[in-house]
Amino acid sequence: MITAHPSLLRDLIERCETLSRRLATHPSADTVRRLEDATYTLCVITGTRQLDTALFVARQQMAAALQCHQPLRR
Repeated sequence: MITAHPSLLRDLIERCETLSRRLATHPSADTVRRLEDATYTLCVITGTRQLDTALFVARQQMAAALQCHQPLRR
C-alpha cells in the first residue's frame, strides 16, 4: 500500500486540528472552507471519507513510519 510521507500527514493533521478549534471558537465562512479543503485532502490521502477516520488512519500511518525509523523531515 502506498502511503503519504509522514511530514505531509503531520502537517495535514495539525491543519485540520487547528482549523477545527478555530471553527469552534471563531466560526467564519473562510475557516469552514479551509477546513473542508484540508479534510478533503487528508481523506483522499488516507483513502477515507470522514475527518475522524482520516485522522485515525493518518496517525496510524505516522506511527508505523516511526517504527520503521523513517525520519520525519519538514
